[in-house]
Amino acid sequence: MAFHCQILLQLVLSHALLILIFSGLISTRVTVHGFSIKEANVDDLQLAFQQNKLTSRQLVEFYLGEISRLNPLVHGVIEVNPDALYQADKADGERKAKAPGWLSELHGIPVLVKDNIATKDKLNTTAGSSALLGSVVPRDAGVVKRLRDAGVVILGKASLTEWSDSRSLTLPDGWSARGGPGLNPYVLSASPCGSSSGSAISVAANMVAVSLGTETRASMICPANANSVVAIKPTVGLTSRAGIIPISLRQDSIGPICRTVSDAVYVLEAIVGFDENDAEATKQASKFIPHGGYKQFLKPDGLKGKRLGITRIPFLNYPSGSVVPNVFEDHLKTTRRTNGCNLEINNIHVILNVNQSGEATALVAELKLALNSYLKDLVVSPVRSLAEVIAFNKKFSDLMTKSLEEYGQGIFLVAERTKGIGPVEKAALLNLQKLSRDGFEKLMIDNELDAVVTPGADFAQACHLASALGD
Repeated sequence: MAFHCQILLQLVLSHALLILIFSGLISTRVTVHGFSIKEANVDDLQLAFQQNKLTSRQLVEFYLGEISRLNPLVHGVIEVNPDALYQADKADGERKAKAPGWLSELHGIPVLVKDNIATKDKLNTTAGSSALLGSVVPRDAGVVKRLRDAGVVILGKASLTEWSDSRSLTLPDGWSARGGPGLNPYVLSASPCGSSSGSAISVAANMVAVSLGTETRASMICPANANSVVAIKPTVGLTSRAGIIPISLRQDSIGPICRTVSDAVYVLEAIVGFDENDAEATKQASKFIPHGGYKQFLKPDGLKGKRLGITRIPFLNYPSGSVVPNVFEDHLKTTRRTNGCNLEINNIHVILNVNQSGEATALVAELKLALNSYLKDLVVSPVRSLAEVIAFNKKFSDLMTKSLEEYGQGIFLVAERTKGIGPVEKAALLNLQKLSRDGFEKLMIDNELDAVVTPGADFAQACHLASALGD
């Protein structure tokens, strides 16, 4: 009874602001003092702040209005922050008290964070699962702390494929028990991809300008591609993994999903760096943060003198009639990168096959270890281990609609049967390192490349091994 009462209380809190919107107590104007909020990027918003055409409160009110209007259809947001307007008012006060140039580019900007990223506030952190509703995290995630230090407004939690798509192979992209079916705002019948679906959906639908996602295997790049937004997937350790509901500490990474490249770079700049709660990864990776930061590279001629490789096979294997190949070639003409292009990763078909590469073997073992550790660290939680999550899903199937019957929890069941990192798992991990060295890394070194250009998001599944911890 106590658990269900707690769920009811959390639902009341998460919908309190939306009730104010429906009652007309919160303004949702698209234009304020001649400034159009819709499609505005961070630079536009900051200029409007400086010119007194916009306040953070008005910006938050607009986004809350768009969430109330669009979210029942596209399901990009799981929960809104009851303190969002308070945080906006605080930012407005700070802006009045400080001289221009003293505040970060993100100061007063609302941000949605994926629902597997811990926030020590009135918001839940559940990975889209009812099993963690009402749980209490010990502290903000490392990246959230950095965002708060930059002065952002935490607008709420973005939806996702439940448990970051680690529960079952048959879960639809963007679906979770708490969030429902996430839909692509451009084509409702098209996949939004996952698992950071809501982070991309919400930016694409103008329910927020800035969001955070996480990626283990293409989980930011794929939704960004599907929803026509921008994602940056950092090398593991550039951003702290502390406070993230994990899959694999070796591959998990946190990064921005935004409307523009410059917005994504502002967020990246804010969230990278050492974190004592993830010292193992961030201490080493922070050495590679460029002196002067990433913003210095935001210039029109940034690609001048850079050597770009282009991989078409097998990534241009689209159905007959698809516009993607032509659009891709037109893009290459625009960037004047049409020569010396047909590069190929020799072992790409093995890398893309999680069973053949050994990645599936490694991931299920890592999932059990990492998730058990995260759950034990919670201050309050209905579940304390993967085994208890599995049992919860069976016992409280009414909280999951009909998803357990339809989608199952096959990955969880396989992961629970693992016994840690034994000889088989170690062999799989060694093979993944070899595949990376002989594949993507070899392509970059042999061809002296600065970057690789490829259509779609499939290539993210080839280069993620190179950015894993320890590789």
